[in-house]
Amino acid sequence: MLLSIASFVFVLGVLIFIHELGHFIVAKKVGIKVEKFSLGFPPNILSKKYGETTYCIGIIPLGGYVKMAGENPDEEATGDPREFMSKSVGQRAMVVFAGPFMNYLLAIALLVGILYFTGKPILDENRVEITDVQKDGPAFKAGIKEKDEILDIDNKAVYRFDSLSTYIHNRIGKPIELTLLRGKDTVIVDLKPKKSIIPNMEGGVDTVGLIGVMLGQKIIGYNSYSISEAFSKGFITTHIIVWETIKFLKKLSTGEISAKMIGGPVFIAQQSGKEARKGAGSLFFFMALLSVNLAVLNVLPIPVLDGGHLLFLLLEKIKGSPLSVKARMVAQQIGIVLLLGVIILVTYNDILRAIKGF
Repeated sequence: MLLSIASFVFVLGVLIFIHELGHFIVAKKVGIKVEKFSLGFPPNILSKKYGETTYCIGIIPLGGYVKMAGENPDEEATGDPREFMSKSVGQRAMVVFAGPFMNYLLAIALLVGILYFTGKPILDENRVEITDVQKDGPAFKAGIKEKDEILDIDNKAVYRFDSLSTYIHNRIGKPIELTLLRGKDTVIVDLKPKKSIIPNMEGGVDTVGLIGVMLGQKIIGYNSYSISEAFSKGFITTHIIVWETIKFLKKLSTGEISAKMIGGPVFIAQQSGKEARKGAGSLFFFMALLSVNLAVLNVLPIPVLDGGHLLFLLLEKIKGSPLSVKARMVAQQIGIVLLLGVIILVTYNDILRAIKGF
Protein backbone atom coordinates (compact mmCIF):
# COMPACT_ATOMS: atom_id res chain seq x y z
CA MET A 1 0.00 0.00 0.00
CA LEU A 2 2.76 2.45 0.97
CA LEU A 3 4.69 1.64 -2.21
CA SER A 4 1.56 2.20 -4.32
CA ILE A 5 0.86 5.56 -2.66
CA ALA A 6 4.49 6.69 -2.96
CA SER A 7 4.69 5.58 -6.61
CA PHE A 8 1.36 7.25 -7.40
CA VAL A 9 2.44 10.57 -5.89
CA PHE A 10 5.81 10.38 -7.66
CA VAL A 11 4.35 9.50 -11.08
CA LEU A 12 1.54 12.06 -11.02
CA GLY A 13 3.79 14.67 -9.41
CA VAL A 14 6.35 14.44 -12.21
CA LEU A 15 3.72 14.42 -14.99
CA ILE A 16 1.84 17.39 -13.57
CA PHE A 17 5.00 19.35 -12.78
CA ILE A 18 6.36 18.92 -16.32
CA HIS A 19 2.98 19.88 -17.81
CA GLU A 20 2.62 23.05 -15.76
CA LEU A 21 6.31 23.89 -16.23
CA GLY A 22 5.65 24.02 -19.97
CA HIS A 23 2.91 26.64 -19.49
CA PHE A 24 5.10 28.54 -17.02
CA ILE A 25 8.26 28.71 -19.14
CA VAL A 26 6.52 29.85 -22.33
CA ALA A 27 4.32 32.35 -20.45
CA LYS A 28 7.47 33.90 -18.97
CA LYS A 29 9.18 33.78 -22.36
CA VAL A 30 6.46 35.83 -24.10
CA GLY A 31 6.27 38.30 -21.20
CA ILE A 32 3.12 37.24 -19.35
CA LYS A 33 2.99 37.82 -15.60
CA VAL A 34 2.63 34.52 -13.76
CA GLU A 35 0.95 35.08 -10.41
CA LYS A 36 0.90 31.50 -9.13
CA PHE A 37 2.49 28.14 -9.93
CA SER A 38 0.76 25.30 -8.06
CA LEU A 39 1.63 21.62 -7.98
CA GLY A 40 -1.47 19.91 -6.57
CA PHE A 41 -4.66 21.52 -5.31
CA PRO A 42 -5.37 23.32 -1.99
CA PRO A 43 -5.17 23.18 0.94
CA ASN A 44 -1.49 23.99 0.49
CA ILE A 45 1.23 22.31 2.50
CA LEU A 46 3.81 24.76 1.17
CA SER A 47 3.50 28.25 -0.26
CA LYS A 48 6.35 30.66 -0.95
CA LYS A 49 6.55 33.83 -3.03
CA TYR A 50 9.64 34.47 -5.12
CA GLY A 51 9.59 37.65 -7.13
CA GLU A 52 6.12 38.15 -8.59
CA THR A 53 5.12 34.47 -8.49
CA THR A 54 3.78 32.43 -5.56
CA TYR A 55 4.86 28.78 -5.71
CA CYS A 56 2.58 26.25 -3.98
CA ILE A 57 2.40 22.54 -3.27
CA GLY A 58 -1.15 21.38 -2.60
CA ILE A 59 -2.13 18.38 -0.52
CA ILE A 60 -4.33 16.93 -3.30
CA PRO A 61 -1.92 15.53 -5.96
CA LEU A 62 -4.48 15.22 -8.77
CA GLY A 63 -3.55 18.27 -10.81
CA GLY A 64 -1.96 21.68 -10.82
CA TYR A 65 -2.23 25.06 -12.44
CA VAL A 66 -0.39 28.18 -13.56
CA LYS A 67 -2.35 31.37 -12.86
CA MET A 68 -1.52 34.14 -15.30
CA ALA A 69 -2.59 37.78 -15.07
CA GLY A 70 -5.80 38.51 -17.00
CA GLU A 71 -6.33 34.87 -17.92
CA ASN A 72 -9.82 34.24 -16.50
CA PRO A 73 -12.81 35.24 -18.67
CA ASP A 74 -14.54 36.96 -15.74
CA GLU A 75 -11.54 39.21 -15.11
CA GLU A 76 -11.82 42.67 -16.65
CA ALA A 77 -8.86 43.39 -18.92
CA THR A 78 -6.84 46.42 -17.83
CA GLY A 79 -4.75 46.68 -20.97
CA ASP A 80 -1.55 45.82 -19.10
CA PRO A 81 0.91 44.47 -21.73
CA ARG A 82 1.83 41.63 -19.36
CA GLU A 83 -1.72 40.25 -19.20
CA PHE A 84 -2.56 37.02 -20.98
CA MET A 85 -5.21 38.64 -23.18
CA SER A 86 -2.79 41.40 -24.22
CA LYS A 87 -0.66 38.90 -26.12
CA SER A 88 -1.22 37.84 -29.72
CA VAL A 89 -3.29 34.76 -30.56
CA GLY A 90 -0.13 32.96 -31.60
CA GLN A 91 1.67 33.72 -28.34
CA ARG A 92 -1.30 32.61 -26.25
CA ALA A 93 -1.60 29.43 -28.31
CA MET A 94 2.07 28.70 -27.64
CA VAL A 95 1.51 29.09 -23.90
CA VAL A 96 -1.52 26.77 -23.93
CA PHE A 97 0.07 24.13 -26.16
CA ALA A 98 3.31 24.07 -24.16
CA GLY A 99 1.81 21.92 -21.39
CA PRO A 100 0.79 18.91 -23.53
CA PHE A 101 3.94 19.33 -25.64
CA MET A 102 6.13 18.98 -22.54
CA ASN A 103 4.35 15.72 -21.65
CA TYR A 104 5.05 14.50 -25.19
CA LEU A 105 8.74 15.40 -24.81
CA LEU A 106 8.84 13.72 -21.38
CA ALA A 107 7.56 10.46 -22.89
CA ILE A 108 10.31 10.54 -25.52
CA ALA A 109 12.96 11.29 -22.89
CA LEU A 110 11.77 8.44 -20.64
CA LEU A 111 11.68 5.89 -23.45
CA VAL A 112 15.10 6.97 -24.75
CA GLY A 113 16.50 6.66 -21.21
CA ILE A 114 15.00 3.20 -20.72
CA LEU A 115 16.39 1.94 -24.04
CA TYR A 116 19.84 3.45 -23.46
CA PHE A 117 20.37 2.53 -19.80
CA THR A 118 18.36 -0.71 -19.59
CA GLY A 119 17.78 -1.83 -23.16
CA LYS A 120 14.87 -3.66 -24.75
CA PRO A 121 13.86 -6.97 -23.14
CA ILE A 122 14.60 -10.11 -25.15
CA LEU A 123 11.66 -12.49 -24.75
CA ASP A 124 11.79 -16.25 -25.12
CA GLU A 125 8.63 -16.97 -27.11
CA ASN A 126 8.52 -20.54 -25.81
CA ARG A 127 8.80 -19.88 -22.07
CA VAL A 128 6.18 -18.40 -19.71
CA GLU A 129 6.87 -16.91 -16.29
CA ILE A 130 4.89 -15.40 -13.44
CA THR A 131 5.40 -11.63 -13.44
CA ASP A 132 3.16 -10.80 -10.47
CA VAL A 133 1.28 -12.73 -7.76
CA GLN A 134 -1.91 -11.31 -6.21
CA LYS A 135 -1.86 -11.51 -2.44
CA ASP A 136 -4.42 -13.97 -1.00
CA GLY A 137 -5.27 -15.36 -4.44
CA PRO A 138 -5.22 -19.12 -5.22
CA ALA A 139 -1.65 -18.92 -6.59
CA PHE A 140 -0.39 -17.06 -3.51
CA LYS A 141 -1.99 -19.60 -1.18
CA ALA A 142 -0.47 -22.44 -3.21
CA GLY A 143 3.01 -20.95 -2.75
CA ILE A 144 3.57 -19.74 -6.30
CA LYS A 145 6.14 -16.95 -6.49
CA GLU A 146 7.05 -14.15 -8.85
CA LYS A 147 9.64 -15.22 -11.47
CA ASP A 148 8.49 -18.87 -11.34
CA GLU A 149 8.60 -20.33 -14.84
CA ILE A 150 5.61 -22.47 -15.87
CA LEU A 151 6.74 -25.65 -17.61
CA ASP A 152 3.39 -27.42 -18.00
CA ILE A 153 -0.22 -27.44 -16.85
CA ASP A 154 -2.05 -30.73 -16.32
CA ASN A 155 0.87 -32.48 -18.05
CA LYS A 156 0.54 -30.28 -21.15
CA ALA A 157 3.63 -28.26 -22.11
CA VAL A 158 3.25 -24.48 -21.88
CA TYR A 159 4.75 -22.15 -24.48
CA ARG A 160 2.52 -19.06 -24.67
CA PHE A 161 0.99 -17.06 -21.81
CA ASP A 162 -2.16 -16.20 -23.81
CA SER A 163 -3.08 -19.85 -24.46
CA LEU A 164 -2.31 -20.64 -20.80
CA SER A 165 -4.66 -17.83 -19.69
CA THR A 166 -7.44 -19.20 -21.90
CA TYR A 167 -7.00 -22.68 -20.42
CA ILE A 168 -7.17 -21.35 -16.84
CA HIS A 169 -10.21 -19.17 -17.65
CA ASN A 170 -12.11 -22.30 -18.69
CA ARG A 171 -11.27 -24.27 -15.52
CA ILE A 172 -13.47 -22.47 -12.99
CA GLY A 173 -13.36 -24.36 -9.68
CA LYS A 174 -11.65 -27.35 -11.27
CA PRO A 175 -8.30 -28.58 -9.96
CA ILE A 176 -5.23 -27.92 -12.08
CA GLU A 177 -1.64 -28.98 -11.66
CA LEU A 178 1.22 -26.65 -12.52
CA THR A 179 4.82 -27.71 -12.93
CA LEU A 180 7.13 -24.80 -12.18
CA LEU A 181 10.82 -24.10 -12.51
CA ARG A 182 12.07 -22.08 -9.54
CA GLY A 183 15.76 -21.41 -9.96
CA LYS A 184 17.17 -24.90 -10.55
CA ASP A 185 14.34 -26.67 -8.71
CA THR A 186 11.18 -28.17 -10.19
CA VAL A 187 8.07 -27.51 -8.13
CA ILE A 188 4.60 -29.04 -8.59
CA VAL A 189 1.55 -27.23 -7.17
CA ASP A 190 -2.17 -28.03 -7.17
CA LEU A 191 -4.81 -25.31 -7.07
CA LYS A 192 -8.27 -24.36 -8.28
CA PRO A 193 -9.02 -21.27 -10.41
CA LYS A 194 -11.38 -18.98 -8.55
CA LYS A 195 -14.66 -17.96 -10.18
CA SER A 196 -14.22 -14.30 -11.11
CA ILE A 197 -16.00 -11.60 -13.08
CA ILE A 198 -13.98 -9.39 -15.42
CA PRO A 199 -15.10 -6.59 -17.79
CA ASN A 200 -14.89 -7.17 -21.52
CA MET A 201 -14.31 -4.71 -24.38
CA GLU A 202 -18.02 -4.61 -25.28
CA GLY A 203 -19.08 -3.21 -21.91
CA GLY A 204 -20.34 -6.45 -20.41
CA VAL A 205 -18.63 -8.88 -18.07
CA ASP A 206 -17.24 -12.39 -18.47
CA THR A 207 -17.19 -15.12 -15.83
CA VAL A 208 -13.82 -16.83 -15.86
CA GLY A 209 -11.42 -18.77 -13.70
CA LEU A 210 -8.47 -16.86 -12.26
CA ILE A 211 -5.56 -17.93 -10.07
CA GLY A 212 -4.36 -14.43 -9.21
CA VAL A 213 -1.22 -14.03 -11.31
CA MET A 214 0.08 -11.97 -14.20
CA LEU A 215 1.84 -13.88 -16.95
CA GLY A 216 4.43 -12.99 -19.56
CA GLN A 217 7.00 -14.51 -21.87
CA LYS A 218 10.26 -15.07 -20.00
CA ILE A 219 12.86 -12.31 -20.30
CA ILE A 220 16.24 -13.88 -21.13
CA GLY A 221 18.27 -10.71 -21.64
CA TYR A 222 18.29 -7.14 -22.92
CA ASN A 223 19.33 -5.56 -26.21
CA SER A 224 21.58 -2.59 -25.59
CA TYR A 225 21.46 0.52 -27.81
CA SER A 226 23.71 3.47 -28.53
CA ILE A 227 22.33 6.89 -27.66
CA SER A 228 21.42 7.56 -31.33
CA GLU A 229 19.66 4.19 -31.66
CA ALA A 230 17.86 4.72 -28.34
CA PHE A 231 16.68 8.17 -29.46
CA SER A 232 15.43 6.83 -32.80
CA LYS A 233 13.58 3.88 -31.26
CA GLY A 234 12.26 5.97 -28.34
CA PHE A 235 10.92 8.58 -30.78
CA ILE A 236 9.21 5.92 -32.90
CA THR A 237 7.78 4.12 -29.84
CA THR A 238 6.32 7.38 -28.50
CA HIS A 239 4.44 7.93 -31.75
CA ILE A 240 3.18 4.35 -31.77
CA ILE A 241 1.74 4.98 -28.28
CA VAL A 242 0.24 8.30 -29.47
CA TRP A 243 -1.46 6.52 -32.37
CA GLU A 244 -2.74 3.67 -30.18
CA THR A 245 -4.13 6.22 -27.70
CA ILE A 246 -5.96 8.04 -30.49
CA LYS A 247 -7.37 4.74 -31.80
CA PHE A 248 -8.56 3.83 -28.30
CA LEU A 249 -10.33 7.19 -27.92
CA LYS A 250 -11.95 6.79 -31.34
CA LYS A 251 -13.26 3.33 -30.45
CA LEU A 252 -14.42 4.64 -27.08
CA SER A 253 -16.38 7.46 -28.74
CA THR A 254 -18.04 5.08 -31.23
CA GLY A 255 -18.93 2.50 -28.58
CA GLU A 256 -16.57 -0.18 -29.93
CA ILE A 257 -14.88 -0.17 -26.52
CA SER A 258 -16.82 0.18 -23.28
CA ALA A 259 -16.25 3.16 -20.99
CA LYS A 260 -15.84 0.58 -18.22
CA MET A 261 -12.32 0.01 -19.55
CA ILE A 262 -11.25 3.48 -18.36
CA GLY A 263 -9.29 3.62 -15.13
CA GLY A 264 -8.98 6.46 -12.62
CA PRO A 265 -6.68 7.50 -9.76
CA VAL A 266 -7.15 4.26 -7.82
CA PHE A 267 -6.23 2.17 -10.86
CA ILE A 268 -3.20 4.37 -11.55
CA ALA A 269 -2.08 4.06 -7.92
CA GLN A 270 -2.43 0.26 -7.98
CA GLN A 271 -0.63 -0.05 -11.30
CA SER A 272 2.12 2.35 -10.20
CA GLY A 273 2.81 0.12 -7.21
CA LYS A 274 2.92 -3.01 -9.39
CA GLU A 275 5.31 -1.41 -11.88
CA ALA A 276 7.52 -0.04 -9.08
CA ARG A 277 7.90 -3.56 -7.67
CA LYS A 278 9.17 -4.73 -11.08
CA GLY A 279 11.87 -2.06 -11.14
CA ALA A 280 12.63 1.48 -12.27
CA GLY A 281 12.45 0.60 -15.97
CA SER A 282 8.88 -0.70 -15.66
CA LEU A 283 7.78 2.31 -13.60
CA PHE A 284 9.29 4.80 -16.06
CA PHE A 285 7.69 2.99 -19.01
CA PHE A 286 4.31 3.23 -17.26
CA MET A 287 5.01 6.93 -16.66
CA ALA A 288 5.76 7.38 -20.38
CA LEU A 289 2.40 5.77 -21.26
CA LEU A 290 0.57 8.09 -18.88
CA SER A 291 2.50 11.11 -20.17
CA VAL A 292 1.38 10.38 -23.73
CA ASN A 293 -2.20 9.88 -22.52
CA LEU A 294 -2.09 13.20 -20.66
CA ALA A 295 -0.74 14.98 -23.74
CA VAL A 296 -3.36 13.53 -26.10
CA LEU A 297 -6.31 14.02 -23.73
CA ASN A 298 -5.33 17.62 -23.03
CA VAL A 299 -5.45 18.64 -26.69
CA LEU A 300 -9.02 17.38 -27.12
CA PRO A 301 -11.27 20.36 -28.00
CA ILE A 302 -13.13 20.30 -24.68
CA PRO A 303 -13.55 23.51 -22.63
CA VAL A 304 -11.40 23.62 -19.44
CA LEU A 305 -8.79 21.43 -21.19
CA ASP A 306 -5.90 22.94 -23.13
CA GLY A 307 -7.53 21.78 -26.37
CA GLY A 308 -10.65 23.79 -25.51
CA HIS A 309 -8.54 26.94 -25.03
CA LEU A 310 -6.82 26.29 -28.36
CA LEU A 311 -10.27 26.01 -29.99
CA PHE A 312 -11.26 29.38 -28.50
CA LEU A 313 -8.08 30.90 -29.91
CA LEU A 314 -8.78 29.42 -33.35
CA LEU A 315 -12.29 30.89 -33.32
CA GLU A 316 -10.84 34.23 -32.19
CA LYS A 317 -8.40 34.16 -35.11
CA ILE A 318 -11.20 33.43 -37.57
CA LYS A 319 -13.62 35.93 -36.00
CA GLY A 320 -11.03 38.67 -35.58
CA SER A 321 -11.89 39.26 -31.92
CA PRO A 322 -12.15 37.21 -28.70
CA LEU A 323 -15.33 35.34 -27.91
CA SER A 324 -17.60 37.19 -25.52
CA VAL A 325 -17.11 36.68 -21.80
CA LYS A 326 -20.58 35.12 -21.62
CA ALA A 327 -19.82 32.61 -24.39
CA ARG A 328 -16.55 31.61 -22.76
CA MET A 329 -18.17 31.26 -19.35
CA VAL A 330 -20.96 29.05 -20.73
CA ALA A 331 -18.42 26.89 -22.57
CA GLN A 332 -16.32 26.57 -19.42
CA GLN A 333 -19.36 25.50 -17.41
CA ILE A 334 -20.21 22.85 -20.00
CA GLY A 335 -16.60 21.66 -19.88
CA ILE A 336 -16.69 21.43 -16.10
CA VAL A 337 -19.87 19.33 -16.23
CA LEU A 338 -18.27 16.98 -18.79
CA LEU A 339 -15.11 16.73 -16.71
CA LEU A 340 -17.09 15.98 -13.55
CA GLY A 341 -18.95 13.29 -15.47
CA VAL A 342 -15.67 11.66 -16.49
CA ILE A 343 -14.38 11.88 -12.90
CA ILE A 344 -17.54 10.19 -11.60
CA LEU A 345 -17.27 7.49 -14.29
CA VAL A 346 -13.62 6.59 -13.62
CA THR A 347 -14.23 6.67 -9.86
CA TYR A 348 -17.19 4.29 -10.30
CA ASN A 349 -15.01 2.00 -12.45
CA ASP A 350 -12.28 2.04 -9.81
CA ILE A 351 -14.74 1.17 -7.04
CA LEU A 352 -16.24 -1.60 -9.18
CA ARG A 353 -12.79 -3.07 -9.82
CA ALA A 354 -11.98 -2.94 -6.12
CA ILE A 355 -15.26 -4.64 -5.10
CA LYS A 356 -15.28 -7.32 -7.78
CA GLY A 357 -11.51 -7.79 -7.96
CA PHE A 358 -11.11 -6.94 -11.64
